[in-house]
Amino acid sequence: MSNATLRVALLIVSTTAARDPSTDASQAALSSVLEEEGDGRWELVDTKIVPDVATQIQQQLMLWTDVAAETFNLILTTGGTGFAVADNTPEAVSALIHKPAPGLVHGMLAASLNVTPFAMMSRPVAGVRNRSIIITLPGSPKGARENLQAVLKTLPHACLQAAGMDSRSLHVGGTKKLEAEAGIKSSGGHSHSHDHHRHDHGNNHPPSHSHGHGHSHGHSHGHGHLVRHTAPSTNPLSNDPSLGPSRRNRESPYPMLSVNNALSKIKDHTPLPEVVTLKVDRSLPGHVLAEDVQARENVPAFRASIVDGYAVVVPRDGNLRGVFPVVSVSHASPGEVEPLKEGEITRITTGAPLPPGATSVIMVEDTILKTMTDDGKEEKEVEILADNVQKGENIREVGSDIKTGTIILSKGEQISAVGGEIGLLAAVGVAEVKAYRKPVIGVLSTGDEIVQHDRPGDLRLGEVRDTNRITLMTAAKECGYEVVDLGITADKPSTLEETLRDALRRVDFIITTGGVSMGELDLLKPTIERSLGGTIHFGRVAMKPGKPTTFATVPVKDNAGERVTKVIFSLPGNPASAIVTFHLFVLPSLHQMSGISPAGLTRVPVTLVHDFVLDKTRPEYHRAIVSVGKDGNLLAASTGGQRSSKVGSLRGANCLLCMPSGKGPLKKGSKVDALLMGGIRSEL
Repeated sequence: MSNATLRVALLIVSTTAARDPSTDASQAALSSVLEEEGDGRWELVDTKIVPDVATQIQQQLMLWTDVAAETFNLILTTGGTGFAVADNTPEAVSALIHKPAPGLVHGMLAASLNVTPFAMMSRPVAGVRNRSIIITLPGSPKGARENLQAVLKTLPHACLQAAGMDSRSLHVGGTKKLEAEAGIKSSGGHSHSHDHHRHDHGNNHPPSHSHGHGHSHGHSHGHGHLVRHTAPSTNPLSNDPSLGPSRRNRESPYPMLSVNNALSKIKDHTPLPEVVTLKVDRSLPGHVLAEDVQARENVPAFRASIVDGYAVVVPRDGNLRGVFPVVSVSHASPGEVEPLKEGEITRITTGAPLPPGATSVIMVEDTILKTMTDDGKEEKEVEILADNVQKGENIREVGSDIKTGTIILSKGEQISAVGGEIGLLAAVGVAEVKAYRKPVIGVLSTGDEIVQHDRPGDLRLGEVRDTNRITLMTAAKECGYEVVDLGITADKPSTLEETLRDALRRVDFIITTGGVSMGELDLLKPTIERSLGGTIHFGRVAMKPGKPTTFATVPVKDNAGERVTKVIFSLPGNPASAIVTFHLFVLPSLHQMSGISPAGLTRVPVTLVHDFVLDKTRPEYHRAIVSVGKDGNLLAASTGGQRSSKVGSLRGANCLLCMPSGKGPLKKGSKVDALLMGGIRSEL
């Protein structure tokens, strides 16, 4: 293993390069160092670019160190190591390090301090997470190159130790042997010159180096004499529960997104739908077809009568007036029918096959019974009263409804239980179809104060009945999804983590309520980020109710060992907030995973039947009742008080009114959009 190729990952931290990767030059600089000076030991396997956002930096590093199928021996970051406001890389990396490596930091520092005292203004971090060594480098290609050169010779030895190689066998022969193998002289230093650019600023002003991607980094070569391993006061991640309430964030570290931006994030990060083969049976309604469906058989499959009457062989002149013997009977049931000759007729029922030779069907209304059989049970002779009879009258020809190979249903169509799609599939002999699998949903309530909604007895002080879980489970089931009850979990980090890990093994999609605000026991976000290695795509939305709504994805392995992404929506604990955000955010994600398009609730214009008070700062999704007025227009009335904890505002609501923010009120007769949650009433 000591001679094995070592795997390297590079994370470029730059908001500018994230928008335009062509602006980055550090990848080429570091690749050349690894190739030209690495003695053939290094392979740059993966490169990613993220903006100067600590959560995104940490997410990518955790994917490489915690989730990747193969270990990355060395992870390098470039950018974000200076003193600019947006420079968060050292803090983001320090929070992830399991074993600090101050010696590597000192090695980079010492090399640069030989050139300029201002090297002490930089802030490098190095250390081990799991089996990977992480080193932060400046964003300047020159600075990144020189810092890597300063420590590169020692890194193979460090990487092998971090990867788990036996230290005793590594150190056989002592440090002299290690130095010789690495090509290092014991006098220290390295042979690469540091041609740091000197700037003549005049007026005795200190030089300022601007390295990095779009930020002013005060000499961002990554040098510095302080090594910080925790920075809770500046950490933009969710709260670290181990730090206690006195050191929690005093305001949310997540940017406040508009509803449209939040929906865009959901669209971008919801997993693609999975294609499965499903039987055409009662379980199919609600699924969306993943491919076109063709008819396997003709409909009808035989020449059939469309009336009750008599099959005949039409003579050339079309004259069928006269009395004819009834030689056979054809019912709508399987069976052989004797061929029919001209001058004979067969009694036939609707849908029954025509006897061979028959060319038309005369309706029973155009005939008169003349004679019966001797036992009086059957017709013997029938008089037909028809002139100018044409061939093919009252007959459904083979394939006249549907021909074999015809596309009967198209990709993207949703199978309903009220339409005729199931019957259509059955009619043409289709027993299985390709469709998008509907995700299985798990619903979890969190909080020490939450008790089962049906627990007998009175509530103790501080207890709250769990209305959200049963409400969300029934809402999801009403929308056609299989739901797993994940119960109630306590406000303890270890308990919550264990519950979520178990849930991720059982379901595709998790909905939680509670624990997403700023309290010391609001543990959902830190558990998702810090324990599960998930990414929180948004944690606050500018809306009322539902501001702390959180959308996250977590990488996991499925039962087949394949890497998949699962969704977690953490909704607010207040009942109205939970149901509003379910319909507004969760449902579009479920629809997207199910192949339903367009995703989300149907939007219709409505007229307000009374004045509505507006929120001054946030758009509001007002619970209301929509009905059809006498003139056919849709009318909307409020369900009452809209406080997020007010359960009564949900009663009877069939829509969410999209109310703008403003000094208000919005007057009676105004037009707004409504998102329909249920059927429209006939009148208010």
